[in-house]
Amino acid sequence: MTFLSVITYLGIFVFALAGAFKARGARLDVFGGLVVAFVSAYGGGTLRDLLLGVRPLTWLNDNLAFTLVFAGTTVTFLVKDRLNNFRRTIFFTDAIGLGLFTAAGIEVAIQNGANELYSLIMGVITATFGGLIADIFCGYPPVLLRRGELYATACAIGGIIFILLNKYLSTTTNLDLVICVVLVVAIRIYSKRRRLMLPEI
Repeated sequence: MTFLSVITYLGIFVFALAGAFKARGARLDVFGGLVVAFVSAYGGGTLRDLLLGVRPLTWLNDNLAFTLVFAGTTVTFLVKDRLNNFRRTIFFTDAIGLGLFTAAGIEVAIQNGANELYSLIMGVITATFGGLIADIFCGYPPVLLRRGELYATACAIGGIIFILLNKYLSTTTNLDLVICVVLVVAIRIYSKRRRLMLPEI
């Protein structure tokens, strides 16, 4: 298993957790939670693969990926009475998922021949569109479009650093992936705590 695969599988599990927590907040049943966890974990990557022309889709026939989605939903069900700060749990799992999927999305796009700009866009799509669909399914205002949230922006900043490291420095791809993940998570958390936001249009 490659390091990129490890990053991808971790992202699937973490975003499945985030999706299942959102479903629990919306008071869905177990099946609804599994559906939301699935779209949260797979939505962005599926759109990326369709845009890149990847066939078959990377999650088709991937039993480990589906097992991780099921495990994330099960964990959410088991700890439902043990979380003191539910919103904080959703936020941190979502932030970690953003970092993992931004890095994985960019690297997958590069491996499939996309240029730097398009790879960056693919990374942002991979990281954000699953959460967007999950928010819509649960009836929440999408975080991606919410004022005062450095969401896609955090992904873009981390992705730009990843591409610059990959292109201009002699660092390894694995190190670039780790740096991208850490940067996206750190920017997301820091911006939330400091209430940093983009100016209005």
